[in-house]
Parts: sequence; structure tokens; C-alpha cells
Amino acid sequence: MEVPTSHFNPLQLRNVSYFSFFSELHRSDHIATSVETLALTTVFLVSVVANVGTGFLVTRERRSLVNKTALTLNLFVADLLFVSMTPLIVVVRWAVSWRLGNAACRAMLYVISMSGCVTITTLACISVERVMAILRLHPAPTLNPRMVCATLGCIWAFSALTSMPLSLFFTVREVESFDERNIQICTLMWPDMLAEIVWDVAFTALCFLVPGIIIVFSYSKILQLSKRSRRRLHPCESPSRLNRVHHYVSRQDIKLFRTLFVLMLSFFIMWSPIFIITFLILMRNFQSLYVTSTMFFWVVTFTLANSALNPILYSLCQFRHGWQRLCCVSMVTPMKRASKANVGRQERGPTPHKVYTI
Repeated sequence: MEVPTSHFNPLQLRNVSYFSFFSELHRSDHIATSVETLALTTVFLVSVVANVGTGFLVTRERRSLVNKTALTLNLFVADLLFVSMTPLIVVVRWAVSWRLGNAACRAMLYVISMSGCVTITTLACISVERVMAILRLHPAPTLNPRMVCATLGCIWAFSALTSMPLSLFFTVREVESFDERNIQICTLMWPDMLAEIVWDVAFTALCFLVPGIIIVFSYSKILQLSKRSRRRLHPCESPSRLNRVHHYVSRQDIKLFRTLFVLMLSFFIMWSPIFIITFLILMRNFQSLYVTSTMFFWVVTFTLANSALNPILYSLCQFRHGWQRLCCVSMVTPMKRASKANVGRQERGPTPHKVYTI
């Protein structure tokens, strides 16, 4: 039985199936595009406001903890870079044909992939840094500023290198659509199928599974140390110092690691669909799987929402009342100035009445 051509979303070019990604070729309904634009714009605005606001709270309330401050700010920078590609996606959904040039084609999925790798790798680095601090019994930062800068550089370099194939093999192709129109699409063209399979598996393992395992291991280590400190005193430490260490572990690091664990769970939940649909796109060349660009768009939108959820979860876990203080600072400051002025006026005594003439 012959399958209707309307069921085939991928374009056939030289007997090779190419996926159109964000270019929806079989839809002329502007209502659906408007709904997509509204959803994507909402995610973009919430992400920008949440990341900028939470970053301000982190720098204001944790100036002494240089390591965690720098690494945490790196999370918010990665999220902002992640959502910076949303305007390009909106343009493509409306234009259908790719009109942004070859450079934007190579950059879009590359930036999305790299920023996601930066996010989960930074979470893993924060967990390792906190374990090192607790094992050394130092509440203060365990890394000097140079090591922090080197760590951030390694995170970005690692993420940029592992995502590099997306920048190399994404390109613009002019093809003939099913209504016999010549249009341009931004598609991924690997030199061979084996290279694509190897990269998909390696990237999933290095930028998805391994950092998650590191975070889970670090979280388990912190819980073990906390339980041991509650059960017995260390023979080489004085009770007063152990009490200080136990207080530090239980109230600061347990709280931080709960935050990291929540962020890791949200990352895995919201990034799993994009890895799944990537493998489905790959399997299209072996089986007759029906994957449309609309499916890919909503999966990417769901993943982009993680950049808005991360700072919100971090604020709820770390700064429950920080946003209230941040929103009310403009009201509190004039009140404080007014109260100081009243105190100074009372100290100087009553002021003589002024006579105004009309």
C-alpha cells in the first residue's frame, strides 16, 4: 500500500532524508503560528526577568562566597544565552523558508546545545566544590579566583567543543517542496550516518548522564557526612569546632544540595524530550517515523522553559523573601530617607514658621 505524500514531513533530496527543523512546510494556518509565538515570547520574557533578577539577588546576598556566586551566575548567563535564540525561531515559524543566512543556521542549534551543556556541567562543578569544602572542614571557598576562572573557562570550552559538530554540519539548502515551490531550509547534513550516531551517543553521555551522576554522587556524600556528624564526634576535633561544622553542613550545604538536586531533576525532565526527538529524527532514515517540525518546535519550547524555571526554583529554595525585598526596595528606600529626615529634624528642635504672603 502506498503511503500518501502528505505523511512525509522530511524532504527527499538525492535519496537522503533531511529534516526541516523549524520550517513547517505544510501549514498555512496563522492562528497556530500566533499561538506558538505567544508561547515562545512568554518563555523568553519570563526567562530574562527571572535570570536577571535572581542574578542580582545572588550578587547582593552572597558576596563573600566567591566560588558559589561565580558558578551560580554562570548558570544564569547560560540560560540567557539559551533563550537568545528565540527571536530567530519566531522569524522562521512565520517565514517558513530560511531567510536568516548560513551563519544564523549554524549558530542556532549550536548555541542551544552548548548552553544546555554549560548548565548541567556548572551544576556538577558546584556540587563537587561544595563536597571539597565540607571534606576540608572549611565553610569558606575552597578555590581561589584563578581556579574559579579556569573552571569557568573549561566548562565553556568543553561545551563549545562537544557541540561543535552542530555548527559544522548545519547548513542552508534549497529544495523543492511538495507544492513545487523552491524554498530554503536550515538542515543538518552529516558526512555519514555513523558519525551522527557516534556524536548523538557521546554528547548524551558526556553532557547529560555523566554530570547528573556526579551531582547524585555529591548529594549522597553530603547526606552521609551529615548523618555521621550527628551520630558521633570526630576523635581529632574539639566538640565546639565539630558543632560549627555540623551547623554549616546541615543548614547551608544541605539546603544548597537540595536546590541542586531540584535543578538537576528539572533539567533531566525538561531536556529528555529533546534528546528523544533527536534520536527519532535520526531513526527516520531507517524506519517510517512521522516527525514534524511542529513536534520539534514544541519540544524545543518545553526545553527553553527550563531556562525560566531554573532561576525561579533557585529563588524559591535560596531566596524565598528576596524577590519581595527586591520589588519593595524602591518603596522602602524613600521611607528610610524620610524617617532619617524626621529624626534629624527632631534633634534640631522645632523650626520657625514661615510666613507666606499672597
